[in-house]
Amino acid sequence: MLRETRHEKLLSILGDEGVLPVREIATRLGVSEATARRDLTELGRAGRLTRVYGGAVAARADDERPFAEVAVDDPGGREAVATRAAELVEDGDVVLLDIGTTTLALAQRLRGRPVTIVTSNLAVYEELRDDHAVTLILLGGEVRRNYRSVVGVLTESNLRELYVGRLFLGASGILPDGSVLDSTHVEVPVKRAMIKASRQVVLLASAGKFPGDSGLVRICGPEDVHMLITNTSSDPATLAAFGEAGVEVITV
Repeated sequence: MLRETRHEKLLSILGDEGVLPVREIATRLGVSEATARRDLTELGRAGRLTRVYGGAVAARADDERPFAEVAVDDPGGREAVATRAAELVEDGDVVLLDIGTTTLALAQRLRGRPVTIVTSNLAVYEELRDDHAVTLILLGGEVRRNYRSVVGVLTESNLRELYVGRLFLGASGILPDGSVLDSTHVEVPVKRAMIKASRQVVLLASAGKFPGDSGLVRICGPEDVHMLITNTSSDPATLAAFGEAGVEVITV
Protein backbone atom coordinates (compact mmCIF):
# COMPACT_ATOMS: atom_id res chain seq x y z
CA MET A 1 0.00 0.00 0.00
CA LEU A 2 1.36 3.43 -0.96
CA ARG A 3 2.28 5.77 1.87
CA GLU A 4 -0.33 8.39 0.92
CA THR A 5 -3.05 5.75 0.59
CA ARG A 6 -2.05 4.27 3.94
CA HIS A 7 -2.19 7.70 5.61
CA GLU A 8 -5.62 8.34 4.12
CA LYS A 9 -6.91 4.98 5.36
CA LEU A 10 -5.43 5.59 8.82
CA LEU A 11 -7.11 8.99 9.13
CA SER A 12 -10.40 7.53 7.93
CA ILE A 13 -10.25 4.74 10.54
CA LEU A 14 -9.47 7.21 13.34
CA GLY A 15 -12.24 9.50 12.13
CA ASP A 16 -14.74 6.65 12.40
CA GLU A 17 -13.54 5.12 15.66
CA GLY A 18 -11.65 7.75 17.62
CA VAL A 19 -8.76 6.50 19.79
CA LEU A 20 -6.94 3.35 18.66
CA PRO A 21 -3.75 1.73 20.00
CA VAL A 22 -0.72 1.31 17.77
CA ARG A 23 -1.12 -2.48 17.63
CA GLU A 24 -4.69 -2.21 16.35
CA ILE A 25 -3.68 0.46 13.81
CA ALA A 26 -0.91 -1.79 12.50
CA THR A 27 -3.34 -4.71 12.16
CA ARG A 28 -5.93 -2.63 10.32
CA LEU A 29 -3.33 -1.30 7.89
CA GLY A 30 -1.50 -4.60 7.47
CA VAL A 31 1.87 -3.12 8.45
CA SER A 32 4.38 -3.51 11.24
CA GLU A 33 3.99 -1.58 14.47
CA ALA A 34 7.18 0.33 13.60
CA THR A 35 5.62 1.52 10.33
CA ALA A 36 2.40 2.42 12.13
CA ARG A 37 4.35 4.49 14.68
CA ARG A 38 6.23 6.25 11.89
CA ASP A 39 2.95 7.08 10.13
CA LEU A 40 1.49 8.43 13.37
CA THR A 41 4.56 10.57 13.97
CA GLU A 42 4.42 12.06 10.46
CA LEU A 43 0.69 12.80 10.64
CA GLY A 44 1.03 14.15 14.16
CA ARG A 45 3.76 16.58 13.10
CA ALA A 46 1.51 17.72 10.26
CA GLY A 47 -1.28 18.42 12.75
CA ARG A 48 -3.62 15.88 11.17
CA LEU A 49 -4.05 13.74 14.30
CA THR A 50 -3.21 13.84 18.01
CA ARG A 51 -0.82 11.32 19.58
CA VAL A 52 -1.91 9.85 22.89
CA TYR A 53 -0.26 7.27 25.13
CA GLY A 54 0.10 4.08 23.10
CA GLY A 55 -1.77 5.29 20.02
CA ALA A 56 -3.60 8.20 18.43
CA VAL A 57 -6.93 9.99 18.28
CA ALA A 58 -8.64 11.64 15.34
CA ALA A 59 -8.78 15.42 15.10
CA ARG A 60 -11.98 16.68 16.73
CA ALA A 61 -14.72 17.92 14.43
CA ASP A 62 -15.31 20.71 16.96
CA ASP A 63 -11.90 22.10 16.01
CA GLU A 64 -13.11 22.91 12.50
CA ARG A 65 -13.39 26.63 11.89
CA PRO A 66 -16.96 27.81 11.27
CA PHE A 67 -17.95 28.94 7.77
CA ALA A 68 -18.34 32.57 8.85
CA GLU A 69 -14.81 32.61 10.28
CA VAL A 70 -13.25 31.10 7.15
CA ALA A 71 -15.13 33.58 4.98
CA VAL A 72 -12.98 36.50 6.17
CA ASP A 73 -9.70 34.83 5.13
CA ASP A 74 -7.87 36.24 2.09
CA PRO A 75 -10.95 37.86 0.50
CA GLY A 76 -8.93 39.40 -2.34
CA GLY A 77 -7.43 36.12 -3.48
CA ARG A 78 -10.73 34.30 -3.18
CA GLU A 79 -12.67 36.96 -5.10
CA ALA A 80 -10.14 36.93 -7.94
CA VAL A 81 -10.38 33.15 -8.26
CA ALA A 82 -14.19 33.26 -8.21
CA THR A 83 -14.31 36.00 -10.85
CA ARG A 84 -12.12 33.98 -13.22
CA ALA A 85 -14.16 30.82 -12.58
CA ALA A 86 -17.40 32.64 -13.45
CA GLU A 87 -15.95 33.47 -16.87
CA LEU A 88 -15.90 29.74 -17.68
CA VAL A 89 -19.65 29.40 -17.21
CA GLU A 90 -21.84 29.94 -20.26
CA ASP A 91 -25.61 30.46 -20.35
CA GLY A 92 -27.37 27.11 -20.29
CA ASP A 93 -24.54 25.30 -18.49
CA VAL A 94 -25.14 22.80 -15.71
CA VAL A 95 -22.53 23.14 -12.98
CA LEU A 96 -21.88 21.48 -9.64
CA LEU A 97 -20.72 23.70 -6.77
CA ASP A 98 -18.84 22.22 -3.83
CA ILE A 99 -19.02 23.60 -0.30
CA GLY A 100 -16.85 26.53 0.76
CA THR A 101 -16.44 30.26 0.63
CA THR A 102 -14.86 30.42 -2.83
CA THR A 103 -17.77 28.55 -4.42
CA LEU A 104 -20.12 30.93 -2.62
CA ALA A 105 -18.26 33.86 -4.18
CA LEU A 106 -18.64 32.13 -7.55
CA ALA A 107 -22.39 31.68 -6.99
CA GLN A 108 -22.70 35.41 -6.29
CA ARG A 109 -21.22 36.06 -9.73
CA LEU A 110 -23.76 33.74 -11.37
CA ARG A 111 -26.80 35.62 -10.10
CA GLY A 112 -29.21 36.50 -12.88
CA ARG A 113 -27.65 33.96 -15.27
CA PRO A 114 -29.75 31.26 -17.03
CA VAL A 115 -27.71 28.36 -15.64
CA THR A 116 -28.44 25.25 -13.60
CA ILE A 117 -26.55 24.93 -10.31
CA VAL A 118 -26.41 21.69 -8.33
CA THR A 119 -24.92 22.02 -4.85
CA SER A 120 -24.56 20.70 -1.32
CA ASN A 121 -23.62 24.20 -0.21
CA LEU A 122 -26.40 25.73 1.90
CA ALA A 123 -24.76 29.15 1.64
CA VAL A 124 -25.11 28.92 -2.15
CA TYR A 125 -28.75 27.91 -1.74
CA GLU A 126 -29.39 30.91 0.50
CA GLU A 127 -27.64 33.19 -1.99
CA LEU A 128 -29.65 32.04 -5.02
CA ARG A 129 -33.00 30.80 -3.69
CA ASP A 130 -34.80 33.99 -4.78
CA ASP A 131 -33.08 34.18 -8.18
CA HIS A 132 -35.60 32.98 -10.77
CA ALA A 133 -33.04 33.04 -13.60
CA VAL A 134 -31.06 30.23 -11.94
CA THR A 135 -32.36 26.66 -11.83
CA LEU A 136 -31.20 25.58 -8.38
CA ILE A 137 -30.91 21.92 -7.35
CA LEU A 138 -30.11 21.32 -3.68
CA LEU A 139 -28.74 17.88 -2.81
CA GLY A 140 -30.33 16.11 0.14
CA GLY A 141 -28.55 14.84 3.23
CA GLU A 142 -27.65 15.56 6.83
CA VAL A 143 -27.24 19.27 7.56
CA ARG A 144 -23.87 20.41 8.94
CA ARG A 145 -24.85 23.71 10.51
CA ASN A 146 -21.28 24.68 11.39
CA TYR A 147 -20.20 24.67 7.76
CA ARG A 148 -23.56 25.20 6.04
CA SER A 149 -23.50 22.03 3.97
CA VAL A 150 -25.22 18.67 3.59
CA VAL A 151 -23.39 15.34 3.81
CA GLY A 152 -23.96 11.63 4.14
CA VAL A 153 -25.23 8.64 2.20
CA LEU A 154 -28.29 10.48 0.91
CA THR A 155 -26.08 13.19 -0.60
CA GLU A 156 -23.83 10.59 -2.21
CA SER A 157 -26.88 8.71 -3.53
CA ASN A 158 -28.20 11.90 -5.15
CA LEU A 159 -24.87 12.43 -6.87
CA ARG A 160 -24.83 8.91 -8.33
CA GLU A 161 -27.93 9.90 -10.32
CA LEU A 162 -26.20 12.91 -11.89
CA TYR A 163 -23.62 13.61 -14.57
CA VAL A 164 -22.90 17.32 -15.03
CA GLY A 165 -20.59 19.26 -17.28
CA ARG A 166 -18.35 20.91 -14.72
CA LEU A 167 -17.56 20.71 -11.01
CA PHE A 168 -16.07 23.63 -9.14
CA LEU A 169 -14.22 21.91 -6.31
CA GLY A 170 -12.94 23.51 -3.11
CA ALA A 171 -10.23 22.33 -0.71
CA SER A 172 -8.76 23.01 2.72
CA GLY A 173 -5.19 22.60 1.55
CA ILE A 174 -2.98 21.31 -1.24
CA LEU A 175 0.23 19.35 -0.68
CA PRO A 176 3.40 19.98 -2.72
CA ASP A 177 2.73 16.84 -4.80
CA GLY A 178 -0.72 18.15 -5.78
CA SER A 179 -2.75 16.07 -3.32
CA VAL A 180 -5.99 17.88 -2.50
CA LEU A 181 -7.02 17.82 1.18
CA ASP A 182 -10.12 18.53 3.21
CA SER A 183 -10.22 19.30 6.92
CA THR A 184 -13.28 17.17 7.74
CA HIS A 185 -13.54 13.50 6.85
CA VAL A 186 -17.35 13.53 6.50
CA GLU A 187 -17.13 15.91 3.53
CA VAL A 188 -14.64 13.80 1.57
CA PRO A 189 -17.04 11.06 0.30
CA VAL A 190 -19.34 13.79 -1.04
CA LYS A 191 -16.46 15.52 -2.81
CA ARG A 192 -15.32 12.24 -4.36
CA ALA A 193 -18.88 11.54 -5.52
CA MET A 194 -18.96 15.01 -7.08
CA ILE A 195 -15.77 14.24 -9.01
CA LYS A 196 -17.31 11.03 -10.37
CA ALA A 197 -20.48 12.92 -11.34
CA SER A 198 -18.63 15.50 -13.45
CA ARG A 199 -17.01 15.55 -16.88
CA GLN A 200 -14.61 18.34 -15.91
CA VAL A 201 -13.17 19.13 -12.46
CA VAL A 202 -12.06 22.72 -11.81
CA LEU A 203 -10.19 23.16 -8.52
CA LEU A 204 -10.58 26.60 -6.95
CA ALA A 205 -7.79 27.35 -4.48
CA SER A 206 -6.49 30.74 -3.39
CA ALA A 207 -2.82 31.14 -2.45
CA GLY A 208 -3.56 30.53 1.24
CA LYS A 209 -4.40 26.88 0.48
CA PHE A 210 -0.73 26.23 -0.38
CA PRO A 211 1.46 24.45 0.73
CA GLY A 212 -1.30 22.31 2.23
CA ASP A 213 -0.53 22.15 5.93
CA SER A 214 -4.26 22.45 6.69
CA GLY A 215 -6.36 19.41 5.93
CA LEU A 216 -7.16 16.03 7.38
CA VAL A 217 -8.06 13.65 4.55
CA ARG A 218 -6.95 13.36 0.92
CA ILE A 219 -9.77 14.03 -1.56
CA CYS A 220 -7.89 13.28 -4.76
CA GLY A 221 -4.64 13.79 -6.62
CA PRO A 222 -3.80 16.14 -9.49
CA GLU A 223 -4.63 13.35 -11.96
CA ASP A 224 -8.32 13.82 -11.03
CA VAL A 225 -8.27 17.57 -11.76
CA HIS A 226 -8.62 19.11 -15.22
CA MET A 227 -8.08 22.77 -14.35
CA LEU A 228 -6.72 24.71 -11.37
CA ILE A 229 -7.59 28.36 -10.80
CA THR A 230 -5.43 30.05 -8.19
CA ASN A 231 -3.51 33.23 -7.46
CA THR A 232 -0.23 34.32 -9.01
CA SER A 233 1.40 34.18 -5.55
CA SER A 234 0.67 30.46 -5.06
CA ASP A 235 3.60 28.10 -4.52
CA PRO A 236 5.40 27.66 -7.90
CA ALA A 237 6.62 24.12 -7.17
CA THR A 238 3.11 22.91 -6.41
CA LEU A 239 1.74 24.59 -9.52
CA ALA A 240 4.46 22.83 -11.50
CA ALA A 241 3.33 19.48 -10.07
CA PHE A 242 -0.16 20.16 -11.42
CA GLY A 243 1.23 21.18 -14.78
CA GLU A 244 3.29 17.98 -15.01
CA ALA A 245 0.11 16.00 -14.32
CA GLY A 246 -1.54 17.60 -17.35
CA VAL A 247 -3.69 20.06 -15.41
CA GLU A 248 -4.41 23.43 -17.02
CA VAL A 249 -3.20 26.00 -14.44
CA ILE A 250 -4.73 29.48 -14.51
CA THR A 251 -3.33 32.15 -12.19
CA VAL A 252 -5.07 35.43 -11.39
